[in-house]
Amino acid sequence: VFILVSNLACAFRYGREDLDVIGLSFRKDIWFKHLQLYPAADHKPTLTPMHDCLLKKAGEQGHAFTFDIPVNLPCSVTLQPGPDDAGKACGVDFEVKTYISDVADPEEQLDKKDTARLIVRKIQFAPDATGAPGPKADICKSFMMSDKPVHLEASLDKEIYYHGDPINVNVKVKNETTKTVTKIKVTVDQTTDVVLYSADKYTKTVLCQEFGETIDANSTFDKSLTIIPLLADNKEKRGLALDGRLKDEDTNLASNTIMRDGMDKEVLGILVSYKIKVNLMVSSGGLLGGLTASDVQVELPLILMNPKPQGKVIVLPNE
Repeated sequence: VFILVSNLACAFRYGREDLDVIGLSFRKDIWFKHLQLYPAADHKPTLTPMHDCLLKKAGEQGHAFTFDIPVNLPCSVTLQPGPDDAGKACGVDFEVKTYISDVADPEEQLDKKDTARLIVRKIQFAPDATGAPGPKADICKSFMMSDKPVHLEASLDKEIYYHGDPINVNVKVKNETTKTVTKIKVTVDQTTDVVLYSADKYTKTVLCQEFGETIDANSTFDKSLTIIPLLADNKEKRGLALDGRLKDEDTNLASNTIMRDGMDKEVLGILVSYKIKVNLMVSSGGLLGGLTASDVQVELPLILMNPKPQGKVIVLPNE
């Protein structure tokens, strides 16, 4: 008698799949669910229009099933592979695996060719707008040989931005010195914190844009500078965190990890955050008539997420 089984696993892969060897796998299961579909056990899902369509295609031998993914599991995150990397990318993913067996053993070792597999992407959508003001930071910096400072203030219009949306960075400068601000540089850094198996934390710049704004001595400046951090400008950066990818479908920069009450930080696998840095390049006369440059810098937290879909969308396969 054969048994029809389906599993859903949430796993963290921290090494290339082609490096797996007997007895050693660069993969750690975070969560696992095992269902026996035939002979019928106690799993009786509520049928949806998608189920009805698929069962019509499968005929009398079709068996419906449903997996409920716990809310507190991590979202799908892919670490962008390098140009020469092969196999499945590192990161957190969800995989449905269905197969026929003659034993009811969830630990059974199976050949890939004997299973039907489906990658599922779990995404956390942005919460509803709270109306809270965006972050703001300021600094007042003095220089040698100058008795007055440069005051820099930077702020964002709102708390959360969607991927691909323009971000207006509001910059205010009061330059009370005799020095000149020659340009303003805005950068966006992505910090990836791998917490599941080690304290591996690294930062990659996803946007660096210079604005040729000159601020003369004893003058002020007040302007919004627009930036758009995009994956399209970072395709070659190995290890950059992305929202989970399905097959060869394009994706975007990873969304911020939002911690809910009751979440276990260690189980989340990969934590992603962003910050914006605003730098003023301040020049002054140096020795022998040369120029020296100093930085005046502030940092702002940035939250990048996907918008919540409007309504409920069900996509049915073609007849």
